[in-house]
Amino acid sequence: MIFTPTALDGVFIVDVQRHEDERGFFARMFCQEEFKAAGLEPTVRQGNLSFNHAAGTLRGMHFQHSPHEETKLVRCTRGAIYDVVVDLREHAPTYLQHVGVRLDADNHRGLYVPRHCAHGYLTLEPGSEVTYLVSEDYTPGSGGGLKFDDPALAIDWPGQVNVVSAQDTAWPLLKR
Repeated sequence: MIFTPTALDGVFIVDVQRHEDERGFFARMFCQEEFKAAGLEPTVRQGNLSFNHAAGTLRGMHFQHSPHEETKLVRCTRGAIYDVVVDLREHAPTYLQHVGVRLDADNHRGLYVPRHCAHGYLTLEPGSEVTYLVSEDYTPGSGGGLKFDDPALAIDWPGQVNVVSAQDTAWPLLKR
């Protein structure tokens, strides 16, 4: 795997190293030892799958409150998404800054989301499917979120938001 740091400390693009032949290719998409060697948390407690019917579906910006913070490795296995991470570490120089990355079924790219960050995405194609490897078990009542269109975040989504849950539109605006 190839770990490429982003502008946010601890957020990495995770590309696969393809081993190709006449059949196609084989690649490792997760390895505890390689994650450890890159300084990333390699714990996986849960695997999740999200299917999205329409392009323009927005999910996020979600995070878990203490003590249930989690890391995620996110991949788009069908279709395409624009995946965004927002830094929620109050003492970090990149507090409330974000990074966005296109993940799609063709680039096989993953995005590593560390603890204390919010995460969300916009589907760019209908029928997009997203997988998550998550470091913690789901804990009801521990989730939080940011408003995806909060002017304080200034996320430039690369398409129109057509489908979004009532919960994701109800998060309060940040007070700055």
